[in-house]
Amino acid sequence: MKSYNVAVIGGDGTGPEVTREALKVLAVAGPKFGFKLNYTNYDVGGERYLKTGETLPDSMIEELRKQNAIFLGAIGHPDVKPGILECGILLKARFALDQYINLRPVKLYRTEDCPLKGKEPKDIDFVVIRENTGGIYTGVGGVVQKGTPMEIATQVMIYGRPVVERCVKFAYDYTRRRNRKKMLTLVHKCNVLTYAGDLWVRTHKELGDRDYRDIKQDYNHVDACTMWFVKQPEWYDVIVTENLFGDIITDLAAIIQGGLGVAAGGNINPEGVSMFEPMGGSAPKYTGQNVINPIAAIAAAGMMLDTLGETAAAVAIDKAVTGVLNSGKIKSLAAGKMGMGTTQVGDLVAATI
Repeated sequence: MKSYNVAVIGGDGTGPEVTREALKVLAVAGPKFGFKLNYTNYDVGGERYLKTGETLPDSMIEELRKQNAIFLGAIGHPDVKPGILECGILLKARFALDQYINLRPVKLYRTEDCPLKGKEPKDIDFVVIRENTGGIYTGVGGVVQKGTPMEIATQVMIYGRPVVERCVKFAYDYTRRRNRKKMLTLVHKCNVLTYAGDLWVRTHKELGDRDYRDIKQDYNHVDACTMWFVKQPEWYDVIVTENLFGDIITDLAAIIQGGLGVAAGGNINPEGVSMFEPMGGSAPKYTGQNVINPIAAIAAAGMMLDTLGETAAAVAIDKAVTGVLNSGKIKSLAAGKMGMGTTQVGDLVAATI
């Protein structure tokens, strides 16, 4: 039996609650599909920071490198100033572990959850691949004369060819494996961001022309992309984009697929350790009430298995989630309105598998 070592970071707010349900589902999938998961729990998040002043110690990063995967519940605490945990934990992990791909499947499970008139599950099934370690998020820039009327702040969208190329290559390979419409859409703003945008456009075309002639090349300006996400999402197959634009358009994508309660993502290092998480955040106001939707966390667990090579188990989890959501038993995806508790949803998915 194959065995994998997984770091578990329940984190803040409702993070530990949705994590428990994801692990519940994995506990059923493992024996059925012939693999074992060995968990190590890590105390990372707002409570740790408030007690110790630590976010993600370097020693813990070294321990995480030795794992096969990381599962994260949520990071975010109402008593911690915004930016401290996000930069000190999430961005630090992405950069230190070189998780250079943010993988966001966008799938509508049932028609009634979509805010777009006339759109059905067959219309919303695409993937956004966001470059995850470059661009504005690298923090290149600064501020002078802070607090004065002449204050100036800069933050630079910085990209090198190797960073762009490895992301675009991953996206082409993913499009080929996905084998749906076999179309890769680059999203940028090359008409205004003429230097960084041009680098992305040329890399997209050169790689495609050289190594991926079976994949159709497409391009959207980022503002046009947000329009087409709403008007005609069925056009898309796989999208590749830089860090900031990817951060923005994936929130819009989450809403058209039914909300953050079903949106899962992975921070991927194809050659190293990757981290998987629900996109909904810590939702502290719902902590301990057994009302938060765990579907995104369960879907993230399925993504983790797929990345580890346990594809059959990942497919089974996706089918179970789809079946449960279309069973009529879950009334809404919103916290407190599902018609059943967090643990009951987890039980239902596990039983379906």
